[in-house]
Amino acid sequence: MIILENDCLDIRCPEVHDHARSTIEFQRTLRIPDDGEDYFLPPGLGCFPLRHLDDYAERLPGEWLGRGGVIMPMFQAEALWINFDSGFSGSLPYPFAVKIATGKICALTGDNWVDHLNTDPQDYLVLPEQPWLDGYCVEKGIVRQFVAMPLGEGYTAEEQLQGAARLGGLQIVAYPMKRERYEEMCRNVAGQGFILESPSEMGMGLAPGGRMQQEIYEDPYGLDAWDQRHPSRCFVTIANSVQWMAITGERPPVEPPTARDYTEAGLPWFDYYNADAEAVSGSNVLKSLKSVEQTGKAKGEAPLPENESIGACRVVSLRDVRGRKVREYPTGEVVDS
Repeated sequence: MIILENDCLDIRCPEVHDHARSTIEFQRTLRIPDDGEDYFLPPGLGCFPLRHLDDYAERLPGEWLGRGGVIMPMFQAEALWINFDSGFSGSLPYPFAVKIATGKICALTGDNWVDHLNTDPQDYLVLPEQPWLDGYCVEKGIVRQFVAMPLGEGYTAEEQLQGAARLGGLQIVAYPMKRERYEEMCRNVAGQGFILESPSEMGMGLAPGGRMQQEIYEDPYGLDAWDQRHPSRCFVTIANSVQWMAITGERPPVEPPTARDYTEAGLPWFDYYNADAEAVSGSNVLKSLKSVEQTGKAKGEAPLPENESIGACRVVSLRDVRGRKVREYPTGEVVDS
C-alpha cells in the first residue's frame, strides 16, 4: 500500500515483511539549460506538495478522478527529480524494485508500460542502490531532465512515442524484495556492520529537457529477488498552476531560481558516482526523442525561458558512499529569482 504523508509517498508492504518500507518524494529543482551540453546534478529545492485526488472529486474532470492517486502542481517548463529513501528499521534497508513511467512510457527504456518487471532491457530501478532519478535514461551515464510541458502540444515523451496525449502525469509501481531473500541478506551481514548509501481536462506531462550526468544502476539481486505478487501503485496527476488553484484553493510554490542565477551566486551542483555498481546502457528509443528546445524550434516556438548556457560551476562530489547522500539547497543562502 501507499500512504500520503508530509508530501511523500510512503510505501509499506507489511504482508511481505514488517521492514518492507520505502518513501518517494518529488523534488523541485533548477531546470538545466537544454543546449546539448552535459550538466551536473542540480540541487533539491524542497518537495512539491501532494494532495489526495479524491479529496477534490467534485472539481475534477471524470478522466482524472478515475485514475485515483495524488495530484501535484508544476509550472510550465519547470523541472523535477525523484528522491528515493529506503527504510532502515531492520538490520539493513529493505530493497525495492521501482518502475517509473510518464504517460505510460517507461522512463528507462521508452517502452510502453507493462505490469511486470523486465531485465532485457532493465525497466526498473533498484533501491537503495539508486538514490534518485532526474530524467529519461538516454545513454549510459546520461539522462534528459524531466521538464513539465502542457499535453496536446507535442512536447512530451508520450506524444512523441504514441502520437497522442492520453494520460500525462507519472506512474509508479514498487515491488518489495521477497521476504526470504531479505532475511537471508540480514543473516549474511549479521555481526559485520552495514554501510548506508476550473480546470481544463488537459493536464501536464513530462518531456525530455537538458542533458545531465547520472547513472542508472543494474539490478545486483536478479529478477527472482522481487515479490511481484505484492505491488504498490500510484498515479501522480500533474496540474498546472491555474488548475492547482482551481482544484485545491491553494497557491502553488513560487517558481524556482534559474540555473544562471543559482550558478552566479556560487551555489553548488552535485556529482554522484558509485564505483561498485554497473550502469545500464540507456535507451535508443528515448535517445531518439526531441528535447523540449528541439521540438520548440521545429514548431517555431521558444518554450523554455532563461535557457542560456551557463559557465563554470562549483561541483560537490557525492562519490563517498559511506553515508546517505543528500542534495539540498544550501541553508541560509538565497537566490533571487
